[in-house]
Amino acid sequence: MKTIAAIVIALSAMSPVLARADSWTTYRIPETGTSVDIPTSVFTEQAGKPDGYGQQFRTPDGGADLTVQAVRREQGISPAAFLAAKQPPSAIVYKRITPGFFVVSSIKRDKIWYDRCNFSSRYVHCVLINYPAAEKRQWDEVVTRISHSLSGG
Repeated sequence: MKTIAAIVIALSAMSPVLARADSWTTYRIPETGTSVDIPTSVFTEQAGKPDGYGQQFRTPDGGADLTVQAVRREQGISPAAFLAAKQPPSAIVYKRITPGFFVVSSIKRDKIWYDRCNFSSRYVHCVLINYPAAEKRQWDEVVTRISHSLSGG
């Protein structure tokens, strides 16, 4: 019986960080009006600054990361043109482009990468998330909440 208890404890300690996505906060970029909900219980470490405005975060084990970023929008550039200028990989699994935002996602080196950018008159507001493909189901709700909460300006 002690062996079973030890195994259960060991397995629970190895469970994805995501299992504890119970603490959220709204991260804001004051200069641009960008805001997004982030799970502070998952992305516990700051990991530098992206181009433009924002912050990069990562999980304690470095297995997943999140970038919240805003950059100035070139006058009149559409989401499709902005995305094309970034030269995304050709093997995109999911792509949705509207007049106000784009979402792209795929798999690269055993990680899912997910990018969403919303467009306001002055800025492009983005979240970029990379996480283990093997943990897709555990990440689905977190990625959805982050994506749907992104707003700006």
